[in-house]
Amino acid sequence: MNKDKQYASIFELDGIPKFSQALPLAIQHLVAMIVGCVTPAIIVAGAAGIEGQDRVILIQASLVFSALSTLLQLFTIGFKNIRLGAKLPVIMGVSFAYVPSMQAIAGDFGIAAILGAQIIGGIVAFLVGLFIDQIRKFFPPLIAGTVVFTIGLSLYPTAINYMAGGASSPAYGSWENWTVALFTLAVVTALNHFTKGFMKLASILIGMVAGYIMAICFGMVDFSSIGTSAWFQLPALMHFGLEFEVSSCVALGILFAINAIQAIGDFSATTSGGMDRQPTNAELKGAITGYGICNIISALFGCLPTATYSQNVGIVTTTRVINRCVLGLTAVFMLLAGLVPKFSALLTTIPQCVLGGATVTVFASIAMTGIKLVMTENMNFRNTSIVGLAAALGMGVCQASASLAAFPAWVTTIFGKSPVVVSTIVAVALNIILPKVKEIPLNDAK
Repeated sequence: MNKDKQYASIFELDGIPKFSQALPLAIQHLVAMIVGCVTPAIIVAGAAGIEGQDRVILIQASLVFSALSTLLQLFTIGFKNIRLGAKLPVIMGVSFAYVPSMQAIAGDFGIAAILGAQIIGGIVAFLVGLFIDQIRKFFPPLIAGTVVFTIGLSLYPTAINYMAGGASSPAYGSWENWTVALFTLAVVTALNHFTKGFMKLASILIGMVAGYIMAICFGMVDFSSIGTSAWFQLPALMHFGLEFEVSSCVALGILFAINAIQAIGDFSATTSGGMDRQPTNAELKGAITGYGICNIISALFGCLPTATYSQNVGIVTTTRVINRCVLGLTAVFMLLAGLVPKFSALLTTIPQCVLGGATVTVFASIAMTGIKLVMTENMNFRNTSIVGLAAALGMGVCQASASLAAFPAWVTTIFGKSPVVVSTIVAVALNIILPKVKEIPLNDAK
């Protein structure tokens, strides 16, 4: 009898594969996402002025609840006629898409307001999931691409400020910060373009390690927080509290609706690239309702908004390894890392210039993903007007937010702090209002 027959293939959705096959593939997924998973928490903590153990708790919650959200999507939970989770091979992590809005909310109202707004956003996402068939038509690739493009553009100032050392740092803009940042960026870029396989996949992680070592040589790293952190700690319920500030809830509620629709693209890419089919309506409904519920629960423990990770979708479509246990093992590693505060504390020692040098490539990739989505549509005068006006008004109002000073403060919070909200509203409205261009077949045009 062949002993291997008791194991499932890594190319099958169900069943348990050999651990020796699953382990390297799980680590591959882990290195592709772990930096992106914890960086939003570090950025938002900086915007809120949070230091020390509170910053460690934010990172810990990011890892723990990204892991639990991933496990829900992989293995699902059913309640009567509602299934939470897609039962598809995806990885969930804290999303950069919310960072611009979260920075603004953190600066004005604090972390509690973000978490309160996240609960409202989770409810919005849950409702979008229930009525996905009716809502999906308002977010074609043109609109989704415009939103993603704007998200990428809006993150560029964050990357540059981090490369310079962080706007609040006394050494902001120093040659040491720029040297470390550019060295980190150079390593990431070189690995992306001149290597293959694991080295290319782990380019951001390796670049950060290289930049981190250089930063140590410059005396930029303080290890004191690691010594004061525990070896094991469960996430704390309501550690940061909750605040339901209306304008923050509206801003994040809109973003959750957008990202719930955007998740369709990641799930579709996963099934088409790895399984040669499109996701079913039941899978999409389970995916988005699960996404909403996970964000409601995780907000209670201080985890910032999570979403599907496109880089891991890329791994699935490239390798065609769809076994859920492989990705489940990745989630287990994330969970274990999150339960060890010393590991989270180590991540807080990464200098901002290193983060900036590594993540500027991520933000550029987000913007280019948006452009690729937009370009799947015919870029006639109507469609270029929608994309151009949405991006122009979104970025313009945000960069000149003082132009809203005569309005109530809530108007500035919703529309003047993050370009994504304005861009989304403008893009959706123009797509409904502007007349569609009738395409003329080539034979008729002669």
